[in-house]
Amino acid sequence: MLQLYDTEISGNCYKVRLLLSLLDQHYERVAVDLRRGDQRQEAFLRLNPKGQVPVLCDGETVIADSQAILVYLGSRFGGGRWYPEDPESQARVQFWLSTAANEVQNGIATTRAIRLFGYALDYDAARKKAFDLLALLDHHLAGREWLATAWPTIADVAVYPYVALAPDGEVSVAGHANVQAWLKRTEALPGYIRLPQAPTVV
Repeated sequence: MLQLYDTEISGNCYKVRLLLSLLDQHYERVAVDLRRGDQRQEAFLRLNPKGQVPVLCDGETVIADSQAILVYLGSRFGGGRWYPEDPESQARVQFWLSTAANEVQNGIATTRAIRLFGYALDYDAARKKAFDLLALLDHHLAGREWLATAWPTIADVAVYPYVALAPDGEVSVAGHANVQAWLKRTEALPGYIRLPQAPTVV
């Protein structure tokens, strides 16, 4: 059985859980407590020397990094739909996987990390990157429903979580109608699961 090492609040972990649900794949979830330092323990570092979640184990195969896991799952279980087989579509998907790892992570995801967890990073710079990304997405989605192809792929799964979680970082998607419509289409997919909830401050 597939095993997923993850933490509930992480958007990068959520995107893997989302794809597993969209693919209707059963798996065992292994919680990693980042505050306790589970990711720095020797057993976990054997799975991912970077000490980061998520990590997917499929028998003897171990895949770290959320984008890499999406490629693996989409290729293994997606039947050519979630990770297309033709080179042009694959290139388009890879563009958005790269965007998820760079512009999304350094913009919207960073504003969320600062506001929710107090990361000592430049909020104003991250917020500007977040709105630059939203403008890019809104322009790209004009006249199309999905990011890479005429149907949803792992490109959409990779970019969706932190865009949907933008309010956690005090970033609004209001004024970006195409982005809002795309979020709703994603949330209407069979197998969609709820987003991670921001921790309650007591």
